[in-house]
Amino acid sequence: MKELEYPFDAEQLMRKRKSLRKKLLEDPAAAWVDVKIAFLGGQTTRDLLQMTELFLLNQGIRPVFYESEFNRYYEDGMFPNPELEAFSPDVIYVCTCVRNIPVWPELRDDEAAVAEKREGVVARFRGLWSHLAETYHCAVIQNNFEYPYFRLMGNMDAVDPHGRVAFVNELNRAMAEWARTHERFYLCDINYLSAAYGLDRWSAPEYWHLYKYAVAVPAIPVLGFEVAKIVKSLYGKNKKAFNLDLDNTLWGGIVGDDGPENIEIGQETAMAQTYSEFQHYLKLHQQIGVLLTVNSKNEEENALNGLRRPDSVLKPGDFVSIKANWNPKNLNLTETARELSLLPESFVFTDDNPAERAMIAGQIPGAAVPEMEGPENYIRILDRSGFFEVTNLSGDDLKRTAMYQENVKRRQMEAAFENYEDYLRSLEMKAEIVPFAPVYMARIAQLTNKSNQFNLTTRRYTQAEIEAAAADPGRICLYGKLEDRFGDNGVVSVVMGRTEGEAGEELHMELWLMSCRVLKRDMELAMMDELAERAIKKGIRRIYGYYAPTAKNGMVRDFYGNLGFTRIREDEEGNTLWELDLSGGYERRQRVIRVNGE
Repeated sequence: MKELEYPFDAEQLMRKRKSLRKKLLEDPAAAWVDVKIAFLGGQTTRDLLQMTELFLLNQGIRPVFYESEFNRYYEDGMFPNPELEAFSPDVIYVCTCVRNIPVWPELRDDEAAVAEKREGVVARFRGLWSHLAETYHCAVIQNNFEYPYFRLMGNMDAVDPHGRVAFVNELNRAMAEWARTHERFYLCDINYLSAAYGLDRWSAPEYWHLYKYAVAVPAIPVLGFEVAKIVKSLYGKNKKAFNLDLDNTLWGGIVGDDGPENIEIGQETAMAQTYSEFQHYLKLHQQIGVLLTVNSKNEEENALNGLRRPDSVLKPGDFVSIKANWNPKNLNLTETARELSLLPESFVFTDDNPAERAMIAGQIPGAAVPEMEGPENYIRILDRSGFFEVTNLSGDDLKRTAMYQENVKRRQMEAAFENYEDYLRSLEMKAEIVPFAPVYMARIAQLTNKSNQFNLTTRRYTQAEIEAAAADPGRICLYGKLEDRFGDNGVVSVVMGRTEGEAGEELHMELWLMSCRVLKRDMELAMMDELAERAIKKGIRRIYGYYAPTAKNGMVRDFYGNLGFTRIREDEEGNTLWELDLSGGYERRQRVIRVNGE
């Protein structure tokens, strides 16, 4: 919904929140992810909760809330709370502010007293965070602190340890350290938000004294948007790639008309510097696993010549796909998505032309189409939108561009073979298919939340739930890594099933997913072979597979049938149950991948 995308009209959202909520919930095409979120507030949180709900609904997440009473965040979170325990939250958001700091240094305090006060505040929060993790086993989001709205010592407040600014800096540093060293704990950086918004406006004291709002009412949607960005990232709703125009987007001017030597890029003019800075910003995204693609109405050679300029920050090799032609841009984006085995909605379409943006918005539902008005605003618009909010950064993320470029080489090699099995053998694939290991728990949880197409049940799991499943002797949990002559694809497949029946002779599949970047490589057969072998060793005689249809996973509708399962039930909504009888043994199907060194 356009009204809920950055930059949004905060006052309008506050006025129209009920009608917007109703419209979002009535969307017949929505495939909701239900999430239970507990708001533990050190301030009044009702309006913030409602704004967060709107932004989450816009991301396909349907939240249910628990809300503490005013300033009961510590009591509700730290002590026995049957209501919160029964709620069983998936996410807890601790919404505190600088007014919740219980003690401040005084000028008469010596350094030891200041340190004691600081450690007392930090210890209070650490105790709360530890208790929440141990009791509720869910993700915890915690605000850090905005700066106080006055400075007793002026600029010295940031230097002298007695200063409130210095005290807040130390507390925020301790919070950041906890986030670095504790999994499933995330900071909502209101220190940055309040600075970007304007601290005087953010902390306007009349809202606190009148309503106990630590955040000024006009800024509430800004904070709600930020909380929603973290939650949607946790549940795999991030975008995965930029789809970039060239002329007047990556550089100033039209390369086909002006020639590559005359486009605005480099350091010669203020405008050229603006475009160079934007290219640098885009290039940085490769470090967090975001893919760069080109979608330009241009002759391909002109486009490449523009990128080959010595002063261009981005070079042709930075892109995993370059579509420079005269086709409609919606067709180019769709074709790029197909080639990369991504959903079209995974892209952020970035184009200065409002007509092109309108076409993509109308033709490709779900694709992000930010308003790119004025090159000096490009970075701010994309950055504030939070399309790629990082809550977990795996080794696979760091090398994703290289992985997709390696896939291009695989496709090129495929064209040289007449027999597909010969092509697969030529890849010299090696797989590791073994039980869940601690080093990959975060990646496995990430896959359950990001994989939508090759995902039989589309169930989402937290890292804590994955770890609990791995420790359960009544489950079979396997991950699959795949590498070949072109490179390592990392962890690409996950299966998980639980044993049932009187003698544990049934295995019911809870999860079966695979990264689409290794489609048609027989990895699913290798996973099936290993699963069946381990099941037989445990005395399992039948495997039951479940398929739950969504708008995105139609490609695996007949997956179990293709593996030799028999469909035994289907309901009106298309949910199917499949059975594989292992009592007569199992014949391996995969012949082109070397598994576990064999």
